[in-house]
Amino acid sequence: MRRSRLAHRFTDTGGALLLVTALAACGGTSTDADAHSAPSELRLAVGGESDEGYDPTLGWGRYGSPLFQSTLLVREPDLGVGTDLATSYQVSDDGLTWTVDLRTDAVFSDGEPVTPADVAYTFNTAATRGGLTDVTALEQAVAIDEDTVELRLSEPRSTFVNRLISLGIVPEHAHGDGYARRPVGSGPFKLVDWQQGQQLVVERNEDYYGEKPEFERIVFVFTDEDASLAAARAGEVEMAAVPSALATQDIAGMRLHAITSLDNRGISFPTVPAAGGTSPVGAPIGNDVTADRAIRRAVNTAVDRQRLVDGVLEGFGSPAAGPVDAAPWFEPGSRVADADTDAAAQLLERAGWSDTDDDGVREKAGMDASFTLLYPADDSLRQGLALSVVDMVAPAGIEIRTEGVGWDEIYQRQHADAVLFGWGSHDPTEMYNLYHSSLAGTESFNPGYYSGPTVDRHLDAAMAATDPDEATRQWRAAQLDEDDRGFSAPGDAAWAWLVNLEHTYFVDQCLDLGPAYVEPHGHGWPVTAGITSWRWDC
Repeated sequence: MRRSRLAHRFTDTGGALLLVTALAACGGTSTDADAHSAPSELRLAVGGESDEGYDPTLGWGRYGSPLFQSTLLVREPDLGVGTDLATSYQVSDDGLTWTVDLRTDAVFSDGEPVTPADVAYTFNTAATRGGLTDVTALEQAVAIDEDTVELRLSEPRSTFVNRLISLGIVPEHAHGDGYARRPVGSGPFKLVDWQQGQQLVVERNEDYYGEKPEFERIVFVFTDEDASLAAARAGEVEMAAVPSALATQDIAGMRLHAITSLDNRGISFPTVPAAGGTSPVGAPIGNDVTADRAIRRAVNTAVDRQRLVDGVLEGFGSPAAGPVDAAPWFEPGSRVADADTDAAAQLLERAGWSDTDDDGVREKAGMDASFTLLYPADDSLRQGLALSVVDMVAPAGIEIRTEGVGWDEIYQRQHADAVLFGWGSHDPTEMYNLYHSSLAGTESFNPGYYSGPTVDRHLDAAMAATDPDEATRQWRAAQLDEDDRGFSAPGDAAWAWLVNLEHTYFVDQCLDLGPAYVEPHGHGWPVTAGITSWRWDC
């Protein structure tokens, strides 16, 4: 049976927080009751350190549970919506007023009650601070009475419910300088110590109104992939996040836990010709090769997505059709028949791309069917995907040159070169950000400057819908509508989406993680979404 940590103490030596752990055997024929008790502490090597700190008004928690703060609503395991600080909410017929009823037994970790004024303050502050939490549709949040807040929008926004899910509530009285490093909240845990780049220690919030976590203390250890794996092998952590390439190993006393996610990898294509234009920050725009839809559709058709899953992901994932495959707003018709280089070659031939000099690369109007694909140099998974795609499309007559570079260079070249990006959110707003023409060149949103008037209309209608079913219908139509128009591979093929990842963790065999949640892109700590239900079952 795996060893269990049963006693812990912290000492301060030279300013460093050192964990001294006493180990005892779990199982066997021991009659010592302590040898079978659950550990009071968990150590997790799951990444997710936030360089900016833990302030929800600046974006903390948007990719998973904010942990230290409560949210009005929560995302349930099946991607449904449940209540948390809110007991209920109503939306006006015009979609402009969201009325939220609050529970009255919630207190912050400093003992002060959570009030509607705190909720209003949080939303109003997030709307003006320019952080990564998008509450731009909010006109004003107002506390109505002792348990009600109104969120008044400037325009209908079907996705605003996601702000109620992701925006952690902060206390107006304690939200000042330094909050991001020492957050006060009403979530299940409170931050005790943060040694940046090394570890973060949290303790159970004994005043938490919800289901109390079983574990008194959790230590998040910030290590790279190899060090996390080594720590798991040495029994130094109860959970370690590892890339799929390392997930095929066996570790005594631990099981592999693979979690379905919306996390995906795909190739963004510049969809406009190079005409000397630049983005608002001076980055070049356009690529004459990938501006041809036939090139983009041929790549989508030639790539063998299942082989990418089996080879690069070691089977921990699925072929991707778009950015939202596991979500209720995914359009199944947007899938394209792939792994067919003959069909890809025919697409190119019909569009005037021919290999007249027999060098294996097609030409058109004196231009080779050749372009560069960028990926982050420190990401081995994206490198593996990029190199595999090169080999898969070459028989169709397309040459792809790969470059592993830093993010600063990617951001400078993302509008003129193809890029292997990763995205994935519980919020369909991300689909809007990636494809709406109004966001072309805004940071990394719509990096290829894609513009599709029909797609824009569907995306705008989805955002403005006051009926959730109508919003879903419009999201799906933006991918591919009844006239076969859309941003997906059978339509304009603005991207070549490749794979959806399963997030892989080695987990102590005695640690029960409860219901599995569909995880978003791997920033933050998405695996902790159900942390209050984690149990030690040995």
